[in-house]
Parts: sequence; structure tokens; C-alpha cells
Amino acid sequence: MALFDLSRDELREYRSDSVAPEDFDAFWSKTLQEAREHDLDARFEPVETGLTTVRVYDVTFAGFGGHPVKGWLTLPAGAEGPLPLVVEFVGYGGGRGLPHEHLLWASTGRAHFIMDTRGQGSAWGGGGGTADPVGGAPSYPGFMTRGIDAPENYYYRRVFTDGVRAVEAARSHPLTDASRTAAVGGSQGGGITIAVGGLVPDLAAIAPDVPFLCDFPRAATLTDRHPYREIGLFLKTHRGRTEDVLRTLSYFDGVHFASRGSAPALFSAALEDQTCPPSTVFAAFNAWAHADKQIEVYEFNDHEGGGPYQEAAKLGWLRSYI
Repeated sequence: MALFDLSRDELREYRSDSVAPEDFDAFWSKTLQEAREHDLDARFEPVETGLTTVRVYDVTFAGFGGHPVKGWLTLPAGAEGPLPLVVEFVGYGGGRGLPHEHLLWASTGRAHFIMDTRGQGSAWGGGGGTADPVGGAPSYPGFMTRGIDAPENYYYRRVFTDGVRAVEAARSHPLTDASRTAAVGGSQGGGITIAVGGLVPDLAAIAPDVPFLCDFPRAATLTDRHPYREIGLFLKTHRGRTEDVLRTLSYFDGVHFASRGSAPALFSAALEDQTCPPSTVFAAFNAWAHADKQIEVYEFNDHEGGGPYQEAAKLGWLRSYI
């Protein structure tokens, strides 16, 4: 598929039709308050990996509902002082994998924390090990419609809360510098990054690549690729529930988190991306509230986006912030 979405000029001007619920901020304030009633209980267990340039810790912390969530903390070997921190979130279906899969950021002299995504970690990479102990109403196979009957039950309420708590857990380690913390991620990880960027007010920077979970009303009708297609397939069976489903999703739309973003941001989009269409990415980028924002655009790429070229762009860009 070549270009299928809006032109570059139209993308720069595009604004989503998604409307934030009136109680959006109250909903998330209450959600995070309830999560923080549980002791963070961040535990860092050293891991022998055979790697000589880094030290790795197997991390467990209390996420949504106090549920245990896993992660890896990777530090440059011999690091002694507080280090700038990169917190990373992973794509749909993946997990934290194995430590040697994540060496880029520690190789720059920064601390790196990667969060396992609850209930996922079984579709690609080295897997994951975090369960999602919360049930939900009937849903199409996948995660997009899990608990979609109400915002309080929706799967991503738990995941986004885990993301905020992951930042808190990583910052609690004595060798990380809380004042120099950036959040990064691609696809689903980019969507979580945007949500965390809207919920954590003191990040130094965020960098979401080809982000998922943005502009649900457009995404669900523009592309027939999964995961967005899960929404349509659910509604194909549950006829007449479109309004209710879109209401639930409005509490989790990256566009609304973006309008609350308070850190410099580097986005990326790919103009042939049918998984996360460029207009949905630009919807979040255009809504991002902080004035210091940039977007890298890859004209002839699908959902792989900029790949190593975007990694190089982030390496250069982040030097100004952490």
C-alpha cells in the first residue's frame, strides 16, 4: 500500500474529532490515587547475564491494584553517580524479553528501565512474565476490547497505571536521577509513552514512535489491520454499542493525554503505516501541549517506521534533555 491517508500538508493541520470526557482528569486522578494506596514495593534483584558492559536488575513493583509488574533495569557497568534515566514501553503482544535485547540506552551511559506489559509477552521477542489478574466482560481475542464495557474495567486503565508506576519504580533506584527522566516506546509502547507523558508532570522528555492508541474514532474506521480492527470485529457482533465503546475509549485516547503533555517531545510517523495510520499519529502530535515538539516523517515506510534511523534521531535529540 502506497500513500493512503492525508497529504503532508493536511496532516500538519489535522485535528481529531475525539472529545475528552468531562471527568477525564478526575478519572485519572482517582485511578492513580488508588494505585498509590499500595506500597510501590520496588525490588531490584541483580541478574547474572554474562554481559560485561552493563549491570542488570530483575525488577518487580506494584502496578495497578498492587499487582506485581516486572521490568529490567540496566545500568552501565561501574556507574556510581545518579544517571539520566530512559523508561521504555514495548509494542503490542511483546514483553520485556531478555536483558541482552535492550542494550542501546545503557550503552549511552544512561540508566534504562523497560516495563513488562501485563498479560502480553507471548507474540514476539523474548516473552514476558507479568500476569493480568483482572477479568473483564466478553471481548474479541486480543486486548483492545478487554473490559471495554466501562472505563473502570478497560484493560488499558491497568496498563497506563502500570506505566506511571514504572516511572516511579525506576526513579526509586539510588543510581537514577529522577530529574532527568525520559519516556520512550514504539507502537503500543508509543501510546503508553504519550499516556505517561500526560499523567507524569515532571518528565524531561518523551519520544513516541509510530504510536498506537491515538484518535480511536478515526483509527477504528480507517484501517482494517489489527489491533485497531479488534474494535470493529467486536462491534460487528455487539451491534448498536458503538457509542458506548467510543465513550470508554475516549478515556484512553492519546489525543487527550497529549493535550496535557508538559515535556519536550519527539514523535515519528510513517506515511504508509496502515497499522497506526499517520493521521492518528499527527492527531496526537498536533495536540501535544508543550511547545518544544518535533516529528520525524518516513515517507515510504509502513509500521516499521524509521527503525534504526529513528533510533539515531533519538540518540541525537535526547542529548539536549537528559
